[in-house]
Amino acid sequence: MTTDPRPIRPDRLELGEGIRWTGTRLVLVDLLAGRLLATPDDPAAALLTLLQLPFPLGAVAPVTGRPDLWMAAADTGICLLRSDGTLDWLARPEEHTTPRMRMNDAVADPSGRFWAGSMSYDADEQAGSLYRVDHDGTVVRVLEGITVPNGPAFTGDGRLMYLADSARGVIRRHPVDPATGALGTPETFAAVDDGSPDGMAVDVEGALWVAVWGTATVRRYRPDGTLDRTLHLPAAQPAGVCLQGSTLHITSARVGLTAPGPYDGAVFAVPVDVPGPPTPAFRPDPAWRLPAPVAQEPV
Repeated sequence: MTTDPRPIRPDRLELGEGIRWTGTRLVLVDLLAGRLLATPDDPAAALLTLLQLPFPLGAVAPVTGRPDLWMAAADTGICLLRSDGTLDWLARPEEHTTPRMRMNDAVADPSGRFWAGSMSYDADEQAGSLYRVDHDGTVVRVLEGITVPNGPAFTGDGRLMYLADSARGVIRRHPVDPATGALGTPETFAAVDDGSPDGMAVDVEGALWVAVWGTATVRRYRPDGTLDRTLHLPAAQPAGVCLQGSTLHITSARVGLTAPGPYDGAVFAVPVDVPGPPTPAFRPDPAWRLPAPVAQEPV
């Protein structure tokens, strides 16, 4: 059933990332522009801007029971982001650092924790980290020495985490203890020598879809690490992927291109044979007193 991806929507994003199917709507970010976007019901309409921040926005996850609230990797840390644009910082571990840092990709895992990577603006070697947000809002640095972390992506049972170091062209697979979020010893899952592995998603067969920056391709790897198929796009820099049932959505970027083509920065969709689940929500501990709901229409 898989065909070549086709562009949807008229938008062309600077750095389209963090695309997620929440189970009720498709959201994504224009990362460097600090925009949180959603797809309207009309398949030909432009993307809706839900929020505009004055700094980069890496990715968000919904918060269980709070349709007005997002867990977000933004600027130099991790925050709770309200639908009116106000926020509460949980931690800003990359503030006042040398080199200058920002948050990058992020996602919630099936156990309801939130994981977010950081990188330097100039992709300095080994400057990045991976952080975990536990159910009580505690932010823990769990990995260091990453250059450009992307993902992570989790298997449906939450017991395996895939994390790309895009600058090094490698995807590693880490065992995860769902009860504690502790990581086990990683193994190299796949190496990419012709581009940079970027956003990722796992389908119900445990296969990993990977946007490969700089190659105009998205690739599906079987759980044993063998390459299963390659999709070709009319955009040089695929950046993010997610599965909405049996539809694979793909973001791309125009940033850094001296002569962007007509589809660079577009959002694409393609039917696939194997579906995927919605992105999980962050699940806060019931004892954690979250910010009061905003007095407006929830997003």
